Amino acid sequence: MGSAGLARLHGLFATYKPPGLKWKHLRDTVEMQLLKGLNAGKPPAPEQRVRFLLGPMEGSEEKELTLTATSVPTLTKHPLVCGPEFTSLKVGVGHRLDAKASGVLVLGVGRGRRLLTDMYNAHLTKDYTVRGLLGRATDDFCEDGRLVEKTTYDHVTREKLDRILAVIQGSHQKALVMYSSVDLKTQEAYEMAVRGLIRPMNKSPMLISSIRCLHFAPPEFLLEVQCMHETQKQLRKLVHEIGLELKTTAVCSQVRRTRDGFFMLDDALLRTQWDLHSIQDAIQAAAPRVVAELEKSLRPVLGTQQLADPGQPGTPQGQTPPGG
Repeated sequence: MGSAGLARLHGLFATYKPPGLKWKHLRDTVEMQLLKGLNAGKPPAPEQRVRFLLGPMEGSEEKELTLTATSVPTLTKHPLVCGPEFTSLKVGVGHRLDAKASGVLVLGVGRGRRLLTDMYNAHLTKDYTVRGLLGRATDDFCEDGRLVEKTTYDHVTREKLDRILAVIQGSHQKALVMYSSVDLKTQEAYEMAVRGLIRPMNKSPMLISSIRCLHFAPPEFLLEVQCMHETQKQLRKLVHEIGLELKTTAVCSQVRRTRDGFFMLDDALLRTQWDLHSIQDAIQAAAPRVVAELEKSLRPVLGTQQLADPGQPGTPQGQTPPGG
């Protein structure tokens, strides 16, 4: 495969991270599989060089020795002598997932790592499905955490939950406008708001652009959350806070990312597909969409910098940019 295979590895692709697996382990596994695939190709034919070998003279009955010109292979570049051709490969990780969470995790290889920074600067939204359980509270907001409290939940209805979710979405949408530093009186800002392109200019706390209940069967409920600048711990804490608003308690049993920017769940490669050819195909298939979506997403962000109020105070720190 060699250098030809490496040339098709520059870009972004999505993987599916199962729960219980750390993102560093996933990245290292993908890197190992890529190196294995790159080094699995048949090595090129060794170069030939002329050597003068000492041997008996042909056609002579006497035991006279002479030098004979012979072509022999050069083994200095053979894998068994100098080792594999590829020993390291830089793989970057986009918006990370903690060990308990699962879902879409975007990786970048080679020059594709720069695109991870572009994704971060575009402040793209991400979709999650968050599963909660009513009637319990733990120290870390997770189902398997240390139990702190048990409560009743017979009074909780779907209507009450929907009402709480509407209040949460409304308060976060106001915060989204505030952190975007956009003057809504301008025509440009109005057009951006109509297209849903208003985003924070810098770091900010977690901002929820949409939240709704997909399934409600007490004690279980399932939420769909569209947000940015979040961590999975903040999403688990959100479930806890929803429980308090409902005059009960709640813990989070599952956090699953179903979309990261323009990478959907269907784009994510399963563990059995973390091999060289599958990743090459995924990078090539996503490349046109990556360029188009980043150009469309970054243009409004760059344009709103001219609309920002120079006296706008700085925003609190949020996530750090993704890296390798």
